[in-house]
Amino acid sequence: MTQSTAAVARAPHADFSIEPLELDGPRAGEVRVRIAGVGLCHTDLIFRDQFVPYQLPAVLGHEGAGVIEAVGEGVDGLAVGDEVVLGFSSCGACPRCDEGLPSYCRTFVPLNYAGMRLEDGSKALSDAEGPVGSHFFGQSSFASHAITRARNVVKVDGSAAPLELLGPLGCGFQTGAGGVMRSLACPAGSSIAIFGGGPVGLAAVMGAVIQGCTTIILVEPVAARRTIGEELGATHVIDPAVGDIAAAIRAVVPEGVDFGFDSSGRTEVIEAGLASLGSHGAIGLVGVPAKADAAISVNITALMTPGHRIIGIIEGDSDPQTFIPELIAHHAAGRFPFDRLIKTFPLAEINDAIAAQARGECIKAVLIP
Repeated sequence: MTQSTAAVARAPHADFSIEPLELDGPRAGEVRVRIAGVGLCHTDLIFRDQFVPYQLPAVLGHEGAGVIEAVGEGVDGLAVGDEVVLGFSSCGACPRCDEGLPSYCRTFVPLNYAGMRLEDGSKALSDAEGPVGSHFFGQSSFASHAITRARNVVKVDGSAAPLELLGPLGCGFQTGAGGVMRSLACPAGSSIAIFGGGPVGLAAVMGAVIQGCTTIILVEPVAARRTIGEELGATHVIDPAVGDIAAAIRAVVPEGVDFGFDSSGRTEVIEAGLASLGSHGAIGLVGVPAKADAAISVNITALMTPGHRIIGIIEGDSDPQTFIPELIAHHAAGRFPFDRLIKTFPLAEINDAIAAQARGECIKAVLIP
């Protein structure tokens, strides 16, 4: 057993509490990682707040990066001292995993959301009262240490970026960049409208630049985020306060954009995105709506006639083992400056970081144990 200091979620909509917990040693197929930094993601908060049922108390966090301290039985290719980014869990054996789409693994939901080891229902964390939910996204990295499945781990030894900043590549940044580079696979010369200028949306802007999109429109209400969007490569920015977003986009591209990418989760924004598409256009959806039963209204004929496509996206259709190193290489070449979006906070100040992010004072918070 190892003592870990963790941010524990004990009740919906309540502050995280910083507590000492006992952490199991790694079992077969697992490693123990000393966390250098962990991204704060909206997904962590919606699970804390029971957007979907999740057992509490639990340690959340799913954008960890750190150094391997111990290796369990049967783990190959990883060693103590390796620097790693922790990604999401997948089985590695189903048809989707076999075709390089592990985010659509047939057991994605239980592997990432069960809060325990699936093999025996055990939890890697405990306090004086008993077990505490672990293995969130296979890692539970809002902590000084985490037990994670070896398949979750991507080696990043020698990255030019500080290790503590790399965790968001495991979810938010790969979702935004991957949504444009893999899910939509925007070709050079195409046009795209990106809705929402948070960490996912701005990663999508950078991904669109890498892809060679010639018209990149960012729709974002916060002026400072519109500014950084332009600095990262957006060719046009739109404040949704203009009212008719689709009309504003068509003022830039009268025939409609080739692609849309929504990170807002707002039904009215998604519908405006659909109305902005040109012939055979596609819109990718990654934003989590405010309610689990949120639905958009689609005119079937208006969808069919121009051949519009609506694509649900998880984790940017990424295979972390190949895509995270690709993003790190783009960063080293100056094409993916994700570190510009990050502000660090001590893990002990997680509740302050949540409040700062909600107020728009930072784009991406990274917590340092």
